[in-house]
Order: sequence, then C-alpha cells, then structure tokens
Amino acid sequence: MTCVIVQPIHEAGLNVLRAAGIEALIAPSTDLADLAPLLSGARAVVTRNWGFPAEAVALSPRLEVVGVHGAGIDRIAQDALTARGIALVSTPGANAQSVAEHALGLMLSVARGIPAGDEAMRAGDFGFRERFRGMELSGLCLGLWGWGGVSRVFAPMAQALGMEVLVFSGHADAGDLAARRISRAESLDELLANADVLSLHGRPGAGPVLGAAEISRMRAAAILVNTARGALVEEAALADALRAGRLFGAGLDVLSIEPPRPDTPLAGCPRLVLTPHVGGTTEAALRRTAQEVARRVVSVLGRAR
Repeated sequence: MTCVIVQPIHEAGLNVLRAAGIEALIAPSTDLADLAPLLSGARAVVTRNWGFPAEAVALSPRLEVVGVHGAGIDRIAQDALTARGIALVSTPGANAQSVAEHALGLMLSVARGIPAGDEAMRAGDFGFRERFRGMELSGLCLGLWGWGGVSRVFAPMAQALGMEVLVFSGHADAGDLAARRISRAESLDELLANADVLSLHGRPGAGPVLGAAEISRMRAAAILVNTARGALVEEAALADALRAGRLFGAGLDVLSIEPPRPDTPLAGCPRLVLTPHVGGTTEAALRRTAQEVARRVVSVLGRAR
C-alpha cells in the first residue's frame, strides 16, 4: 500500500506509516502533473494547507482515505470524496497548544508594537518610544469566536494576563464556561461590541465572519487576531479599517490566498503583524500532528483490509 505525502510532514509521522507496512511517497510539489503518477496507485494521501481538490481526487482511482495534517478541511473536495466513499480524517487539537501560544504572541506583538519597535531600533530610531503608545491588556476583554481546542488553551493564557474572556459559540456549554470564569456572548454583535481583542477560532462558512459591516461594529481601537483561516476575514475591509485608524491593529497568521499576492490590499497596512501560517509549526506540534494523522490513516486502511 502507498500513501502520497502531498506536503512535507514530520519524520515521526512517516515512521508510523512505515511501521504499518505503508510506503510513504513524498510528492515533489503540489503541481497536478507531479502528483498524477503518484496518485494513480495510492490508497491514501496526507495533505496540509494545500488541501485536495476535485481534480486530484479524479487522479486517484484507488484512493480510500485523505488525511489532513491539521484541523482545516475547507480546501478538501468533500463532495468528491463522499461520492466515491473515500474517508476523510483530520487532527483537530493536535497543534492547539502551539497555535494558542502563537495567538498570544500576535496579540502581544500588536498591543506593544514589538515588530515596529524592533525595526525602529535597527534603524537607529530611538524616538519610536515617544511616538508609539502601546495597549495594556490587563483588565481588557478577549473575545473568542469559536470554542474549540485552540480557544480552550488560549483563554486561560489571557486570564493569566488579567483579561476577561467572552466566547461566542453555538456549541459551547454554559456550565463549562461558567466553571472556567468565562462569559458567553449570545450573538456576534454582542461579541463585537465588547471585545477589546477579537480572536478567531473557527471554520469558515459560505462567507467571511468579518466583513465591512462587522468590522465597523467592533470597538474603536480593538485588536483583531486570526490564527484560524484567512477566509474568515474580508481583507479589503480590514485594510480600510487599519488605514483609517478604526482599529488599533491586527495580527494575522492566515490569509485568504497563501502565499499572498503582491497586490493584496493588506500590503503596507499600518499596525499589522503578519506571519506565514506558522502557528502550528513548532517541532512539538509538527511531531504530534504528523503522528496523529498517520495513525488515523492507518486505522482507516486497516478497517478496509
């Protein structure tokens, strides 16, 4: 049996596959021309943020399972998999600790202007300290859109800084939130109206969660953090708000198109901290996630035997 590794994963995950008697074929790129000869006989694939489009499914006549290295399945051709009875497995929670730590880092970086301060110091501009006024987070409200593995880790980190936490989620248990000293928002509008820092932790639906209308309802001088999916934010509307000084700033680890195009509306925006989708790329998280997705792929193939 063969499993095509569409994008690189940690060696620990490859070892799980090999121990189960599955040959791991490393794709040279995500170009369909490179993938086609590998997919023609593959029983399984493991992919990351590239996803697995319908064209790739069509090139995989023996495919039995698609494994997603991470929680996001929005770039997987799920209808095409369902039509052929191909299993889809993912690894929600495997990288939650690392992503939550990155969300904390982005929040602090924006609030205290750390990247801009570093750039100023390297340029000999010590006067930056008189021009930039940072935001003290203690006593402010962290609003969490979504209550999954990352939110559950991030919330106590914010509480340790002295922040209040407010959650908007359709499935969060009120008793569980109360036990954690966390408040529950009954609507997105309530979350937007009360969050000094808004952090996104959910999967995209038909459209962005934050468009121009929603951003206009956020608190003046609020911070936006997104470590979930770029599709959750209408980037042109965010760029307009940042340039107008409507928001204090934003920290984004994910964008709607990755890598971003040169003409992205976010180019040159003030008080914007960008990182290249690295929230879950610590050594520990990559090892855990690779092992978990490999185990789930092995489990599906084992049931199919």
